[in-house]
Amino acid sequence: MTSIHRGDLEIALSGNLPAVGTAAPEFTLTTGDLEEITLADFAGKRVVLNIFPSLDTDTCARSVREFNKRAASLDNTVVLCVSADLPFAAHRFCTVEGIENVITGSTFRSSFSVDYGVRMQTLPFTGLNARAVVIIDTDGKVMYTQLVPEMADEPDYDDALAVLQ
Repeated sequence: MTSIHRGDLEIALSGNLPAVGTAAPEFTLTTGDLEEITLADFAGKRVVLNIFPSLDTDTCARSVREFNKRAASLDNTVVLCVSADLPFAAHRFCTVEGIENVITGSTFRSSFSVDYGVRMQTLPFTGLNARAVVIIDTDGKVMYTQLVPEMADEPDYDDALAVLQ
């Protein structure tokens, strides 16, 4: 089991990110219109999973804006912004912010957080996702992972996106 921190608080996670080179775990997420999307829906595309706790925090909102700007324009690449937020809240955030180049997916009725090892197990954050980036290649294999060790920090965008250049 892995852990992250929020200041001095150590937060246990449900497991570990999938290993680079392994098949990405299948998942089902819920979009803002309550449709379900799966990894299979993006077969043949590179998938960037921008995983985070909630769009109601500045750091999470910045990560969505940054991936919208930087990664969504890459060829044959889709960016999924994954949180435990209700689908309506994620959809509203993107509408208000004018974000059109990413897809939001809620984990609220799926096992995604456990399957990807990012479900926080320590109060008061239990049930939220840790901040992480997982990039999946066109064959469904994990090609990159990054678990952000301090909950308040943003991911290293340059490091993550370098694998897609």
